[in-house]
Amino acid sequence: MIVGIIGCGSITRFRHAPEYTANPSIEEIVFYDRNTERAKEMVRLFGGRTASSLEALLQDATIDAISDCSSNEAHYFHTIKALEAGKHVLCEKPIATTVKQAEEMVLTAKKAKKLFMVDHNQRLTKAHQKARDILQVKELGDILSFQTTFGHSGPEDWGATKSNATWFFKKDRSHFGAAGDLGIHKLDLLFYLLDDEITDIHSYTATLDKTDENNRPIEVNDNVVCILKTEKGSIGTATFSWTYYGEENNSTTIYCQKGIIKIYHNKEYPLIIEKKNGEKVYYALEAIQTNTNQTNSGIIDAFIHCIQTNEKPIVSGEDALKSLRLLEAIIQKKKM
Repeated sequence: MIVGIIGCGSITRFRHAPEYTANPSIEEIVFYDRNTERAKEMVRLFGGRTASSLEALLQDATIDAISDCSSNEAHYFHTIKALEAGKHVLCEKPIATTVKQAEEMVLTAKKAKKLFMVDHNQRLTKAHQKARDILQVKELGDILSFQTTFGHSGPEDWGATKSNATWFFKKDRSHFGAAGDLGIHKLDLLFYLLDDEITDIHSYTATLDKTDENNRPIEVNDNVVCILKTEKGSIGTATFSWTYYGEENNSTTIYCQKGIIKIYHNKEYPLIIEKKNGEKVYYALEAIQTNTNQTNSGIIDAFIHCIQTNEKPIVSGEDALKSLRLLEAIIQKKKM
């Protein structure tokens, strides 16, 4: 199978390209970026070839699937074009910058009869999947409340430019700030773990510390705090931040009738169960990815597997649309 990648920034370099390279079903990667030197650098690192233009990439009949690793505002355009060109698409998150765009992307995939996945890869970690299994069988009873957070020191330490001029800080390109970069992962994870609908929200968004290349406050949020209520009655909080100037925090806690599930609080034991009777169960599973510890996310393997087997993806375009609706409500501080 031959795949194409649109956009050759850090997400391609550290996730998509190495994971495609490691997959035995992939024969070749074709890279495209408006900055041709970035695309050439990917070929130097991973082999394959470059496409001279977006049109050349999409019209290449040898390419079966596309990873859309462009910036947020371009997902809609690139993914629609790729689907219409008959390619399966794995799109980076967030799926789009508006719900209307996301709805059109999902509809286009259906019309084209092509696989459309979005890179909400937290569903694929062993700790999150084990936690979901425990919750599904109600081993600890009903869910009462929850806390989830995702924060690190910011995209200027992670992105390709390594500067405050990063597109993540620009309203017209990032659109959602820290909420779209980090928060969307956790909103999707809550839907996955809780198996419930979010019916009420209260949110606070702020730009507390980040400045751009001109030393002005950035145009998007760098911190978000949400209070959420579900259809089944549980309540909880979700926090997202680009100002955790220390160790990255990507943890979740679920409080149930008979105990607590702690996810990614402990490096040695990513999943810990603390039961009401005092018993503790420790699961030595894999560590979660961080910006400084890039491991195989599983999303590329899942994408290729679904193409080959025609199985339903673990995170579909419809799933991503659902999370985007919630994200938009959080940013706009509107009722669900």
